[in-house]
Amino acid sequence: MLTVGIDIGGTKIAGGVVDSDGTILEKVRVDTPLDTRALADAVIDMAHHFTASHDVSAIGVAAAGFVSKDRSTIIHAPNIAWHDEPLRDILQARLSLPVRIENDANAAGWAEYRFGAGRGHTDMVMLTLGTGVGGAIVLGGSLFRGGHGIAGELGHTRFIRDGRPCGCGQNGCLEQYASGRALQREAEDIADRFRDGSGAALANLRAEVGTISGPAVSRLVLAGDAGAVEALRRVATALGEACGGFQAVLDPEVFVIGGGVAQLGEDLLSPVRIAYETSLPGYGERPVAEFAIAQLVNDAGIIGVADLAAGSE
Repeated sequence: MLTVGIDIGGTKIAGGVVDSDGTILEKVRVDTPLDTRALADAVIDMAHHFTASHDVSAIGVAAAGFVSKDRSTIIHAPNIAWHDEPLRDILQARLSLPVRIENDANAAGWAEYRFGAGRGHTDMVMLTLGTGVGGAIVLGGSLFRGGHGIAGELGHTRFIRDGRPCGCGQNGCLEQYASGRALQREAEDIADRFRDGSGAALANLRAEVGTISGPAVSRLVLAGDAGAVEALRRVATALGEACGGFQAVLDPEVFVIGGGVAQLGEDLLSPVRIAYETSLPGYGERPVAEFAIAQLVNDAGIIGVADLAAGSE
């Protein structure tokens, strides 16, 4: 059975035809229109493109934002002007196939659970470290969505009381301390405070190009630069401490870490595990979770929402 998965991002729409093994048979990518009506047209055009050459049974659409419990309405989206947008009905009225709407982090997490780093487990937490921190929770083999359909926003758990302001309107959210953006912020701090010592390479980089990008910090980490390694340690420590708390509440078998920062692999996971262990209630007297790097990378949203549209959950 083939299904279509379409992942709507703030700058691009990526879609693909996916089989029951999670393999993408054809993939297309287009820019995300600014106008919401044009965006819907782009999604419909992409779906028509796939159904013209493949025998497709359903269509899944993933987007960042709060999705209603019945998976029909985008209640709020951070990057697109959707407010109580009945997206499923809009799309289904112009398509001859069933349409499934899902939060993008949930879709990516489901893909990792079914076909990636979470495969073989029944209880998994995924954290995606990008501009912010995305989250997905699988408990007992099902996505946990909560009473209103919008659970799993792990990046917006309060991490520091009266901490850094967050784009969600609160202060001290985890994503201000454990995201790709947080890694850049820590690198900037080290460049400012230790420019004649461990922060010299970061300070020199900023002087040359005017900024310190996440990929540049990653390159310096891999080269063993002390300042970049310290910036990563700060971010990894925040993430590991948060995972200790998530373990106490959710008790997953595995934490899957995705996003751009996760490309650092064990350089990231080693300090995460240390912070997790020191933050875990009853450590030494209880089972602990595994930590793994996400495997499906940029295709996870497409694969996950296509699989959900196929009725795998």
